[in-house]
Amino acid sequence: MRIDQILNKLCLIKTRSIANQACHKGLIEINNQVAKASSTVKENDTLSIKLNGYHTVIKITQVPNGNVSKKSALEYYELISRESLESE
Repeated sequence: MRIDQILNKLCLIKTRSIANQACHKGLIEINNQVAKASSTVKENDTLSIKLNGYHTVIKITQVPNGNVSKKSALEYYELISRESLESE
């Protein structure tokens, strides 16, 4: 699944267009490489997201097939770390 889609479906970013813009600005990484909006995300990939004043690192445990409710979104990824960007 495309990174802009998965970030939106898992409620990590509010809209797909915001995810797309974040990719163009180099704020999203897959396995420590800057991601394009069309980059494919697979199981066990590590995503690094620098948005909203935080640097969040997650590991994708499962790729969703369709839409995901906010309650069940946590089943698809594991939070590795979340730090404030002010400390960098």
